[in-house]
Amino acid sequence: MAYVNTNFTKVSESYLFVEVARRIRSYQEQHPDAKIIKMGIGDVTRPIVPAVIDALHKAVDEMATAEGFHGYGPEQGYAFLRDTISNFDFKSRGLDIEPDEIFVSDGAKSDCGNIGDILGVQNVIAVTDPVYPVYVDTNVMGGRAGEWDGVRFNRICYMPCTMENGFVPSLPTEHVDVIYLCFPNNPTGTTLTKNQLKVWVEYALKEKAIILFDAAYEAFITEDDVPHSIFEIEGARQCAIEFRSFSKTAGFTGLRCGYTVVPKDLVAYTEDGKAVALNKLWNRRQSTKFNGTPYIVQRAAEAVYSPEGRAQIMENIAYYRENAKLMKETFESIGIPAFGGVNSPYVWIKTPLDSWTFFDRLLDECRVVGTPGVGFGPSGQNYFRLTAFATHEATKEAMDRIKNWKL
Repeated sequence: MAYVNTNFTKVSESYLFVEVARRIRSYQEQHPDAKIIKMGIGDVTRPIVPAVIDALHKAVDEMATAEGFHGYGPEQGYAFLRDTISNFDFKSRGLDIEPDEIFVSDGAKSDCGNIGDILGVQNVIAVTDPVYPVYVDTNVMGGRAGEWDGVRFNRICYMPCTMENGFVPSLPTEHVDVIYLCFPNNPTGTTLTKNQLKVWVEYALKEKAIILFDAAYEAFITEDDVPHSIFEIEGARQCAIEFRSFSKTAGFTGLRCGYTVVPKDLVAYTEDGKAVALNKLWNRRQSTKFNGTPYIVQRAAEAVYSPEGRAQIMENIAYYRENAKLMKETFESIGIPAFGGVNSPYVWIKTPLDSWTFFDRLLDECRVVGTPGVGFGPSGQNYFRLTAFATHEATKEAMDRIKNWKL
């Protein structure tokens, strides 16, 4: 008899965005002529920029020659990309992150889930609420979440982030071991200042906890006091792992590339109190379970940092920021509180209805799709997320429909 990992039976049968897609599909079947504008899933629409495409073509051509062919590469990433990331994303900001602390992967989502492989099942997990579902679901699958009580999992510490507290989570009143922070935040689009993030680093150092910091949206930051990296905070090398993605920054949602920073200073502990370096454990995990990001994709990622690539990518980011600005202003103009959209491609609105009712009415009456806030956690009830990744034309049309909506 073969047995399953019963933790998988504790997660909902349908991942949030699968359920969104199911409802759209059902509506489209009933209304085949409806022009639906999708602003729910955070997939980009702008093409990959020319500098990156040129690098991709060149790498493909290399693979067709005996001299340029690349087979299995280093599981941690090629030195040319790790060196570039170290210099551009960190050392240019005065942050001492070395190439061998950087692990290139197929995306931040994978790493956010896989990091649990090197963390003990007894860890107490804390998440902001609402939260990116992967953080919770992968801990359920890993056996750290406890039991579902109909609202939340009883071994996870949920830290509410709502309009009332300015979307700034309070420190846990109980001891926790692993803290997930995503800023700029998905789904709320809000941020922490350097002083606000410093509080979390100090807490983690005091409690010997680890912060898992998702910085996937740092390229959208416009305000000076918002940190691009947790390693801008003194002491973070001793308590934090950072995840980065090229998906939203450079449009790699289809190419798939990201990276994770695991400082060599960072340790966790065995049951008998022995300190173990997590950089070595993550390296061992990747070497065992991952064969590396394709060479051609890593050459494309390297081109993101070229002067041409950077300029072209920032044009795309500015394009999405314009969409976010229009969305935020539109909702505010009709009296619906809107948040985010300044340092983030997400706009988070406070709805007058429960989240799924708002979803259904927005789809049926405006033919616009977003994501119900309650899908991100109990504190997301009566909130709703929209993304800025549609075209200008689609975004304007969606906002025009909403302006005329009799809610």
